[in-house]
Amino acid sequence: MSVGCVVDTRLYGAFQNQMVVKTFMDMDQDSEEEKELYLNLALHLASDFFLKHPDKDVRLLVACCLADIFRIYAPEAPYTSPDKLKDIFMFITRQLKGLEDTKSAQFNRYFYLLENIAWVKSYNICFELEDSNEIFTQLYRTLFQVINNGHNQKVHMHMVDLMSSIVCEGDSVSQELLDTVLVNLVPAHKNLNKQAYDLAKALLKRTAQAIEPYITNFFNQVLMLGKTSVSDLSEHVFDLILELYNIDSHLLLSVLPQLEFKLKSNDNDERLQVVKLLAKMFGAKDSELASQNKPLWQCYLGRFNDIHVPVRLECVKFASHCLMNHPDLAKDLTEYLKVRSHDPEEAIRHDVIVSIVTASKKDLSLVNDHLLNFVRERTLDKRWRVRKEAMMGLAQIYKKYALQAEAGKEAAKQISWIKDKLLHIYYQNSIDDRLLVERIFAQYLVPHNLETTERMKCLYYLYATLDGNAVKALNEMWKCQNMLRHHVKDLLDLIKQPKSDSYSKAVFSKVMVITRNLPDPGKTQDFVKKLAQVLEEDEKIRKQLETLVSPSCSCKQAEVCVKEITKKLGSPKQPSNPFLEMVKFLLERIAPVHIDTESISALIKQVNKSIEGTADDEDEGVPTEQAIRAGLELLKVLSFTHPVSFHSAETFESLLGCLKMDDEKVAEAALQIFKNTGSKLEESFPHIKSVLLPVLQHKAKKCPPRQAKYAIHCIHAMFSNRDTHFAQIFEIQGLKLMVRWLLGVKNNQSKSGNSTLRMLTAILSSDGDLTEQGKMGKPDMSRLRLAAGCAVLRLAQEPCYHEIITLEQYQLCALVINDECYQVRQAFAQKLQKGLCRLRLPLEYLAVFTLCAKDPVKERRAHARQCLVKNINLRREYLKQHAAVSEKLISLLPEYVVPYAIHLLVHDPDYVKVQDIEQLKDIKEALWFVLEILMAKNENNSHAFIRKMVENIKQTKDGQCPDDPKINEKLYTVCDVAMNIVISKSTTYSLESPKDPVLPARYFTQPDKVLDSADVDHSENEDISMKSPSETEKPSRGRKRGAAANQDDKGLESKPKRGRKKAANTSTDDAKDQWGEDSSMVEATLETEDEQNSPPKRGRRGRPPKSAASKDETPSKGRRGRKKTAPPADEENEEEQEEEEDDEDDAGSENMEVKPKGRRGRKPR
Repeated sequence: MSVGCVVDTRLYGAFQNQMVVKTFMDMDQDSEEEKELYLNLALHLASDFFLKHPDKDVRLLVACCLADIFRIYAPEAPYTSPDKLKDIFMFITRQLKGLEDTKSAQFNRYFYLLENIAWVKSYNICFELEDSNEIFTQLYRTLFQVINNGHNQKVHMHMVDLMSSIVCEGDSVSQELLDTVLVNLVPAHKNLNKQAYDLAKALLKRTAQAIEPYITNFFNQVLMLGKTSVSDLSEHVFDLILELYNIDSHLLLSVLPQLEFKLKSNDNDERLQVVKLLAKMFGAKDSELASQNKPLWQCYLGRFNDIHVPVRLECVKFASHCLMNHPDLAKDLTEYLKVRSHDPEEAIRHDVIVSIVTASKKDLSLVNDHLLNFVRERTLDKRWRVRKEAMMGLAQIYKKYALQAEAGKEAAKQISWIKDKLLHIYYQNSIDDRLLVERIFAQYLVPHNLETTERMKCLYYLYATLDGNAVKALNEMWKCQNMLRHHVKDLLDLIKQPKSDSYSKAVFSKVMVITRNLPDPGKTQDFVKKLAQVLEEDEKIRKQLETLVSPSCSCKQAEVCVKEITKKLGSPKQPSNPFLEMVKFLLERIAPVHIDTESISALIKQVNKSIEGTADDEDEGVPTEQAIRAGLELLKVLSFTHPVSFHSAETFESLLGCLKMDDEKVAEAALQIFKNTGSKLEESFPHIKSVLLPVLQHKAKKCPPRQAKYAIHCIHAMFSNRDTHFAQIFEIQGLKLMVRWLLGVKNNQSKSGNSTLRMLTAILSSDGDLTEQGKMGKPDMSRLRLAAGCAVLRLAQEPCYHEIITLEQYQLCALVINDECYQVRQAFAQKLQKGLCRLRLPLEYLAVFTLCAKDPVKERRAHARQCLVKNINLRREYLKQHAAVSEKLISLLPEYVVPYAIHLLVHDPDYVKVQDIEQLKDIKEALWFVLEILMAKNENNSHAFIRKMVENIKQTKDGQCPDDPKINEKLYTVCDVAMNIVISKSTTYSLESPKDPVLPARYFTQPDKVLDSADVDHSENEDISMKSPSETEKPSRGRKRGAAANQDDKGLESKPKRGRKKAANTSTDDAKDQWGEDSSMVEATLETEDEQNSPPKRGRRGRPPKSAASKDETPSKGRRGRKKTAPPADEENEEEQEEEEDDEDDAGSENMEVKPKGRRGRKPR
């Protein structure tokens, strides 16, 4: 045996005892003696005997010793041969493979080896070797191969330290070495060894600055020069760019501009790859690429308009990630998405919707209103796939943010339009759209799986916030579903019938009807036929379907039936079953998943809560009034589509409670619901009937017309002996019917007009209670008085009936304007004004407004004054424009209203005592009410005409009671008051009247002196033309009465007035004699008043006196009344208008008060 072999053998034994390893581990780098002593041993350990030793443990110990030797002798190694150094480092690299087994007994030795070479940076010695790249590449490969999830953080750290020192302190990084690192970033390798990826990632982060030039050079070679052969990773260049950007964006500072160039490439596939890459880079959660590289961002946005469809599609898909991760970029994307939402390619429009909806569902604040509007527009897309995606997307957004309120009230308000828009789509012709709306309603707008109370609350507030068109669409949806339910029920009834010749035709006809209510009627027809056959053969399915279409089917029963039918028709062996899909569509439409008896009861309770003010309407964003109105409307609609669902004692009792409420709208709605749902109430709920019938009878008799009408409908629809309940309901309508008939006949040959007038007079005389038993309510009496008064006015407009109206009837009709009920006075005045403005009512009815001077309500007095002004101006203007009607002057000239006013005041029931001061004040106030307007201007010396007319009246007697001295005394007294007003209020007229006044013969008798025939007006009314009082031979009857009056009122002093003196200066002696005594009497009576020129004060009514400034209220020109005056309208049109006005009276009388607002001008008899 040679000496060398002996030494090796002994040394091997020492290794076994770990003496050598321990010696080198304990040796210090500063011990020069020991270094010299063990130099030969260090050289000997590098021999092939140890480097190629078959025992792996020996190789490990040798590697550890060599690592210590490099540590001890650093920075110079004891080995000078380049080949030996290469062999040593390749040997150490091979030993590092032992790191792979973390459970090995020698793992600590391997870790010691790794730690030693990493800490000493032993591999840096290889920088000077020609084969350094091979050594480094092998080292990198080994480390990437052995790294695994069993290694702790220290192993990972030492590996990074070892490899980073080579990159950072070396002169260059070869492409082979770079590939060894980058290959771990390729997705395929990344998925195989996640720890190797993490190691490469950590290495690149550590060496980013040093390795960046070599990475840039690699991408330059591949991207710009197209040299794909420089590396095997050339085909993964875009994956590597993405990974490197995610690791450290600084690694690609010089590469990104190259991508901008590639985005403009002529190669479609290359543009597509770059777009996919940049989509991931821009859309990454923490990416700041868009803000850091704006030119590249703008260039990328340009690809939204790329000519290549896949490129545009990829850009659109990227939008959702960008919106979710970078909301600040939404503004840049909006315009491009708008263009793409109108893209000719269906897939692109579809993906625009998907992108926006996806972002919206994550967070509504990520999308602006413009983006949501793009989705809204696509609900009307020409392609069903796009429409469906848009509608479903909006429905999901609505459910999340409106129903579940995940983002608060503001977000719910932002998307509140969605429900309306979705329901509007029900107007589309496509059955697919309509079916989808029904599905959306059942699953998203009002989810059918909610608990009953919550479901009805959701429906209640949804209905309250829908716009008008959406409400109509929802009502139509329920109507269509109900109709289809009836069609299916008819089909089931046909199937149960015995087969005959007409059987097949009837079934086929019904199958065709059902088919038209399902998608794709061409294919569906065969499926519906098949369903009909199944129903004939399978009794169980038929019974389930009968239960489903039954009006009494509950929501829970419907769910069970649907499950049973689909389970029976389905087949596990046939996952795709078009027949089953069609059946599901049909069941989806006909199943009552929302409305049943329990639901209606819950809905009525919800409405009652709103009425009582205990509901949380404001919290739901709905005003209480709006909620109540919508809830009642909803109940009315459901009573039409689901009447049987109302058939429960609880529901009818709740409706009965609504019926008794004071709110008219609530009561009207309850009446309509009873009408729609109460057909079997008499049989099924007799206890409800016994309570309901008296309420309906009361409504029909005592309540406003609308409620009365609905009550009549209810009685007709619900009760068998309906005729007995209608006996006393049609009083007012009977009056109107008679008047309309008389107006149609237009003659009184049958004396029907007289009997009708007598009945109307009886109603007015009895204050509206014809029976006079005191059983009628005040509102009903008020309505009858109003109806009677208006009826007289309508008859007075027809000449044949005007002639037969007696003065007593005329006065009773006039007194309606002073009725105790405010609404009666108001409505009667309006009717009177309409007849006068059309010049249909005779002039004496204008005098009725004189009585309004006593109305205690200021607004009514002001309205009456406006009516007088308008009518006076209207007639004056009409006379100017129609000179040919001068023969009808007595019926048109406004001044002729004075005799009628005087006569009406003489017969006023309130004027009892002839010389009572308070009553005379009332008379003066009433006369001034009309004379103030007539005397506003002295046109054609009208003041003298009025005075002469009053003087002429004093030459006559009362035409109604010519032999009653008290009435005649009242007549002369009222004339004296009128004369006093005329004299005191006018100082500008001449005593000479422009024409002789004509007095109405019905109201006043012939004068004491028989006049010549030339002085008498032989008109149709036999009115009398009177001469001047100065021409009469005898003193007037008024003077005698005046003297008597003065004797009665001895306590009153006669004090001359300014107006009287003025009149005396301009009068003749005869006139002075004629009026002296009368005037002194009136002046004495009115002595207690204020200044002569002030308007009359309020009398005994207790109203505050008018101020002297009320003169200013008189319109100076009355332009409103005479701007445009047309002749009376033709009779036919006017009759139509009268009919409409009667309807208005019906509506207006609904609000007739029970308690009067003001006193009537007469006491009830």
